[in-house]
Amino acid sequence: MKKYKKLLIILGSIISFILILVAVFSIYFGNYYHAVNVDEYLKSNDKVLVNDDNYISFIPKDNEIKGGIIFYQGAKVENKSYSELMYKLALEGYATFIVDMPFNFAIFGVNKADEIINDYDIDNWYLMGHSLGGAMASSYVSQNTDKIAGLILLAAYSTEDLSDTKVLSIYGSNDLVLNMEKYEQYKTNLPQDFIELVIEGGNHAYFASYGEQAGDGKATITNNEQISITVDAILDFII
Repeated sequence: MKKYKKLLIILGSIISFILILVAVFSIYFGNYYHAVNVDEYLKSNDKVLVNDDNYISFIPKDNEIKGGIIFYQGAKVENKSYSELMYKLALEGYATFIVDMPFNFAIFGVNKADEIINDYDIDNWYLMGHSLGGAMASSYVSQNTDKIAGLILLAAYSTEDLSDTKVLSIYGSNDLVLNMEKYEQYKTNLPQDFIELVIEGGNHAYFASYGEQAGDGKATITNNEQISITVDAILDFII
């Protein structure tokens, strides 16, 4: 009987531990930044075909597709938050895609770009990522240099060697989330001719539309202005 009670106590402890882990997991990953003011960019029109299935796609209707751009979202940020950025790039003739990362964490879907690349017959592919999404995009590119023409980092850095990859790095001057010490440290992983743009007055969150981010600096430009500057820089980079 004592042995039976001991087993019940052990089993109860294990179940309690699992339930606590599930609760913590649900609370942590269930609390994320939601997209705001993006509905107009998620509707198809006479210029762009928008589809939200396994990933969000923005396909130019009339223009010849110049290339493809795949986006990895920032940690705990809803992927729809980047719709304005990707829609505006689609208006310029690029097929753009936002990956739907498990639990809004790119670390759980590093190879998600493969699905999109396999679905579309596009010659020139670029990968782009914000914050943690940029780090994971860097990881993917380092292992798939034959598939990707270039990498675009938004408030991010690469811990992988990308010395043979075409790279554009953009961040806001008022960004207080990006670890600048590590950003400078890992610049050695980028090619000597990588392009860097510091958006004056920009911050960490304004590459997307999800409101203010905890710990971020105050932007002195608007959300739309930062996105527009980013679009222009990307077009200059990939044309």
